[in-house]
Amino acid sequence: MSEPTTDGRADGARAVSGEDEVVDLCRDLIRMDTSNYGDHSGPGERKAAEYVAEKLAEVGLEPRIFESHPGRASTVARIEGEDPSRPALLIHGHTDVVPANAQDWTHHPFSGEIADGCLWGRGAVDMKDMDAMTLAVVRDRLRSGRKPPRDIVLAFLADEEAGGTYGARYLVDNHPDLFEGVTEAISEVGGFSFTVNEKLRLYLVETAQKGMHWMKLTVDGSAGHGSMIHKDNAITELSEAVGRLGRHKFPVRVTKTLRHFLDELGDALGTELDPENMDDTLAKLGGIAKLIGASLQNTANPTQLGAGYKVNVIPGQATAHVDGRFLPGYEEEFLADLDRILGPNVKREDVHADKALETTFDGALVDAMQMALQAEDPIARAVPYMLSAGTDAKSFDDLGIRGFGFAPLKLPPELDFAGMFHGVDERVPVDGLKFGVRVLDRFIDAS
Repeated sequence: MSEPTTDGRADGARAVSGEDEVVDLCRDLIRMDTSNYGDHSGPGERKAAEYVAEKLAEVGLEPRIFESHPGRASTVARIEGEDPSRPALLIHGHTDVVPANAQDWTHHPFSGEIADGCLWGRGAVDMKDMDAMTLAVVRDRLRSGRKPPRDIVLAFLADEEAGGTYGARYLVDNHPDLFEGVTEAISEVGGFSFTVNEKLRLYLVETAQKGMHWMKLTVDGSAGHGSMIHKDNAITELSEAVGRLGRHKFPVRVTKTLRHFLDELGDALGTELDPENMDDTLAKLGGIAKLIGASLQNTANPTQLGAGYKVNVIPGQATAHVDGRFLPGYEEEFLADLDRILGPNVKREDVHADKALETTFDGALVDAMQMALQAEDPIARAVPYMLSAGTDAKSFDDLGIRGFGFAPLKLPPELDFAGMFHGVDERVPVDGLKFGVRVLDRFIDAS
């Protein structure tokens, strides 16, 4: 029997590459139910943290697991670079996912099924694909003794899907030393492709994120008998306010990121794009239309309603929850619009709030992204865009870390990528995962 070598293979056997193992790594992670229900639970996150730590330890790193609450665990490790005096790079991802109802799916969301050239399951694009690609690249580089040019901090985090309280926020507040010397970071929801034509494929790099106001609306009225004439009905008042808010179209606001994206897209399409008249343009953007459309304006979507306990009792109070998102630089305008639309009888309070982010699309890190993409896809062109949601980058911004969304995937034109996030039948092309490994490996060398 052959003796194993230090890279975990039998003597004389071919070394396992990152491309070889990325699919299995992603399948393993998907099969761990790390659903985040927005409460204190999270045993799946602990299991995922231990799995990641084991995979990193196998190649010589000394990962640490941080448990902010029983079951809510994150894993952090640092790779020493060729030049530790250079500012470090953070690569972060989250291991939690939003819940999934198996009955709605073609393949069970926690089975890690491979079908039609894709790996299916909750987290396939949000964001166990990037977790697996990162693990695959790091393991390959360390097995073959290839140090990165500078220190890299790896963070696999809990609780991103509920705001990061038990993950990134906890580490930033309680263990900022883990990120000493880090100036830049990459993470999720960026680096994916949009095919314009046979000569051009855009790769959208996230350079901005909307801010967040998850809020509770409350109207107090007078309780009474359901058979009486009642002019002070809390449900009626709240319903009218929620209706006004849900139908309201906020004005288009052109941020720096949107202007840059429209200029790049207009150049690609050979036309000048007017942000005030985007309907025709959005219709041409296929699966990314939802992402881009939501970056044109503030949004406020009612998501929950609650009132009453019996059909013949008029309740004294009615509540609603709203997911509000604002563009960078437009928070005050957004809050003023909310209060005007809702009216004086609706009490508004934040359930969770976070800032907006925006950085410029320039610098050596951006150049490294473009180079790595073009080396694997000659018709690639990196462009900036704004994410309508938020990521753990908001927490790391508090440490002065400049964040980008760069989880590279080359996607088939027909795939509704935006619809995969928190959607049914989430899946990622197997070839896309392998492409991402190759791009990330080149990116690390160039960064």
